[in-house]
Amino acid sequence: MSERVHDAGATAGNGDGDDQSPLEALEAARERFERAERRIDEHGGEAVADAAEAYREATGLLEDYVDRATGTGRENFKAYVELEGKFDSLVSSLPDDLKGRDAFEDALDAIDKRRLSEDDFERANEALDPARQYADMLDEREAAREAIDDARTGAAKRLRELDDEIPERERLLELATADLEAPVEDLRDPIEAYNELIVAAVEEYRLEASAREVFALLERSRWYPFVDYEQPPEDLAAYVDENEAGEYTLPELLEYADYSRSKLEHYVDSADELKRRVATQQTFLDGIDGEPLTIPWPPAEAGVLRRRTREYRPFVERVAGADAVAQLRSIRRLTTDPAFEYDRLQTAAQAVTQLTADERERLADGQVADELEALRAERARLEDALDVDDPV
Repeated sequence: MSERVHDAGATAGNGDGDDQSPLEALEAARERFERAERRIDEHGGEAVADAAEAYREATGLLEDYVDRATGTGRENFKAYVELEGKFDSLVSSLPDDLKGRDAFEDALDAIDKRRLSEDDFERANEALDPARQYADMLDEREAAREAIDDARTGAAKRLRELDDEIPERERLLELATADLEAPVEDLRDPIEAYNELIVAAVEEYRLEASAREVFALLERSRWYPFVDYEQPPEDLAAYVDENEAGEYTLPELLEYADYSRSKLEHYVDSADELKRRVATQQTFLDGIDGEPLTIPWPPAEAGVLRRRTREYRPFVERVAGADAVAQLRSIRRLTTDPAFEYDRLQTAAQAVTQLTADERERLADGQVADELEALRAERARLEDALDVDDPV
């Protein structure tokens, strides 16, 4: 399993290509910074900074005056005098031992004329080239520092990806231990029987209960994470709670929403309000069914299924008959009955349902185990690399 990724920090190093892994990019960025630091140290950090500052000030002057001080006009000559004065003052103030000092003298000579052209400015900039290396050293160190920041971001992103990839490989290895010959129908049959009962029961409940009662049930489901009913829009909920129309069943409200206003006035106080509140929410109202109270296949681990059935029970008691409640209890008992071997059947059901042909092949030849080992090793190396304190 390769730890290379093409979109996470691949270019944060020294530009060696897009095939770097995040770890390689971080190591390359640190090496780049160390090289930049060594080069500066070889010349003396303070001396490099002084020379770089002088170079930037000198080139800044040339850039400021290149347009104003070229030509034969009076204003051009005035600008030239200003430039020469400032440049001469700059050069005169430089220490004799400044690195690249001769370059500043040569640049001053290049503009020591009564009239300047753009070629003179180019010659002055060229004369400063020996001093430019010191500014370049500082620029390279700053670029290397930014490359480290980018590489750390890429490494952190890769760690988050590993947090998803490693559990996925672990899940596959767990499913690899499944007994694919296990009688999963012993688990599937009672779950399917319960699901059929609760779907039918909720459909009947919709036909009999008032919209207000149904909405109260939906409101209660807010506090039960496994009972995943969508909540009604606030304006519709308020209408059902406060208006007499809330005493009608959901099918009746939907039927009335299709009536003409004149016909509807025989059933509700305000035909316009019912149409405004109900007709626009037909999709939501039609979608209230027993699905959120069904048990998914394949089921989750025993502990999760126990919590799910515990949360379902008060809702099943409210909307369904004794048969559905008894079926739900029997499913819960399966998770604690040692003779039933729930874990074995659940793992087998997960494997049969979830494993693709490719995953089974990779499990059979050991690829998944190798991938998991490589991913864990990559995570350990990245964590170690990110523990290193980098220059701020």
